[in-house]
Amino acid sequence: MGIPTSDEDICYLTAATAAALIRAGEISPVEVVDAVVRRIDDLNPRLNAYCLVLGDQARAQAQEAEKAVRRGDPLGPLHGVPIAIKDNMMLAGVLHSNGSRLLRANIAKEDTPAVARVKAAGAIIVGRTNTPEFAWRGSTDNRLYGETRNPWDLGRTPGGSSGGAGAAVAAGLAPLALGSDGAGSIRIPSSFCGIFGLKPSFGRVPFYPSPGPAELNASLGPMTRTVGDAALLLDVIAGPDERDRFSLAADRGSFAAALDGTVQGLRIAWSPDLGHIPVEPGVAKIAMDGAQTFADLGCVVEAPDLGLPDPAPILQTLYAANQAGSHGRRPPSELAEMDPGLVALIEEGRRLTAVDLGQMAIARAAYWNAMCRVLERYDLLMTPTISVAPFELGIVGPRTVAGKPVIHLGWTLCYPFNLTGQPAATVPCGFTNDGLPVGLQIVGRRFADAMVLRAAAAFEGARPWIHHRPPVKSE
Repeated sequence: MGIPTSDEDICYLTAATAAALIRAGEISPVEVVDAVVRRIDDLNPRLNAYCLVLGDQARAQAQEAEKAVRRGDPLGPLHGVPIAIKDNMMLAGVLHSNGSRLLRANIAKEDTPAVARVKAAGAIIVGRTNTPEFAWRGSTDNRLYGETRNPWDLGRTPGGSSGGAGAAVAAGLAPLALGSDGAGSIRIPSSFCGIFGLKPSFGRVPFYPSPGPAELNASLGPMTRTVGDAALLLDVIAGPDERDRFSLAADRGSFAAALDGTVQGLRIAWSPDLGHIPVEPGVAKIAMDGAQTFADLGCVVEAPDLGLPDPAPILQTLYAANQAGSHGRRPPSELAEMDPGLVALIEEGRRLTAVDLGQMAIARAAYWNAMCRVLERYDLLMTPTISVAPFELGIVGPRTVAGKPVIHLGWTLCYPFNLTGQPAATVPCGFTNDGLPVGLQIVGRRFADAMVLRAAAAFEGARPWIHHRPPVKSE
């Protein structure tokens, strides 16, 4: 295990490597945190990945972490490793604005369970990452902190709603980040930023406080540069918490240990569009080439007719209803402070009827049953993660894809798996001719997070991406 000699090399250490070097006394937590905070100070003015940098606090915690190593204290699995926390999660005693002017002075009184767990594991929080207001969309821009930029091309979005987290991890501003995913918000920025992201099985990681009407769709999960780091972080944050009534019992094994298993013989269904979602041909081709890698790994890869219904009507109703339920009773003075796009969505939701919601629930159950039938026949389902390459700043999302109109997040293939709750990961699988990252989505049966991670690790072994670093530089 080599010792890094430059700030950049320290910042691009994997979390697992950094933790091992720290435990061995070969590198100091102070060195690691100092390098990361200096890089944040250098690059964040261009990226706006962090809306709040906790540099002084992180450095003080790193000094305490170094003392613990010298004393020979028991060390957690993430001891001394920097981590970024999305601005929609609570961090006790720290500003918790959720990207909204309405919460510009809101101080959290407690930690979100996943935040408490990474602290207990020894991780050092270096800052809060930017998100669109109330995490409502798939690009990252808000009236409080402004827009976040993609480190691969500063004129393009990193995606959203965990866009700050995606940009931070890709640019070496933290090896680990916690993201949330209600309709693709981990996988969209992970794909757009060329990193690994996992939406775990619904309930695998407790979500508190509840995201309100979106609580049946939302998950917390890891965003990292390697699959191994994501498994390491998932081992720390997974497990039940009574404050989340949907949280699952702890898995019996270690997700990190599960990466070593074979994928040979797995049956894989490849779908370029899930039957209904338009995808740009160039993006589909890159993702399909990635899926074919699994044939070389000894898997059976087929392209069946999945027989899935169109999920777009469910998205249209659910997306608007969730926002209207969360914000529909705000007074006009508060709505005037909010993102106009979000306000328009709230108004769309206000026009829905009980019949609309009932029909949506029936359609969602039918979609779940159809997806289960697919995953009875196949161990894994693979698709492009996003229908398009990262798009330009200044828009919420594309209105057409491959010449077809799309609504809301209909330019992704992520949201169907928020409807059904299966674990879904995105792995970097190539670049467009413009040098923009493309992701391959890997979906497993519900609760089969370990299999999804194992498949992602096998792909990473066959087609590693860790050597790719975005070209962003300081001004």
